[in-house]
Amino acid sequence: MQPDAVIGDMDSAPPEALARVPEARQHRFTEQQFTDFDKALRHVDAPVVIGAGFCGGRVDHQLAAFHTLLYRADRPCVLLAETEAVVLAPPEITLEMAAGDVVSLFPLVPVTGRSTGLEWPIDGLAFDPARLTGTSNRALGRVTLAMDAPGMLLIVPRAYLTLLVAHFVQGGARWPARAAPHTPPPPPSE
Repeated sequence: MQPDAVIGDMDSAPPEALARVPEARQHRFTEQQFTDFDKALRHVDAPVVIGAGFCGGRVDHQLAAFHTLLYRADRPCVLLAETEAVVLAPPEITLEMAAGDVVSLFPLVPVTGRSTGLEWPIDGLAFDPARLTGTSNRALGRVTLAMDAPGMLLIVPRAYLTLLVAHFVQGGARWPARAAPHTPPPPPSE
């Protein structure tokens, strides 16, 4: 099976693997200020992207992938971990969940929001990666989240991948371009 596209600086791609991909499907971007994941999200036009291979392995790469979810908040992407799905929580989302399922919330920046259907509601909490996180919460059934700004990772069992993808494909709430706080300057032209 051939990939539709290979995007990045190709600095770690094995030459024998690249040799099997037609040149027309290779999209090289040599700037090093951004990760290959960022380059891919920047150049892919899709209602939602599913990212495999970004969770587990090297912790620095996983952290960089989470940073990219925040920086590219307007580009919905669900990262697949071994047993979880990770997404930057959109402005609003409702998930039909089974009672007892784990719903973890991890802020990448200070952020607030509201919830229904969680054992421990988040209303009135000031999440901050240095002070307060929301890991290991539990669903009571249907869960709704409303975030006041981009910056919260939503981590749910991988079984909810289809519901997360459906949220974006069916036109569910998403962050506007450049909604991410602490937005760095745009990448160089390519």
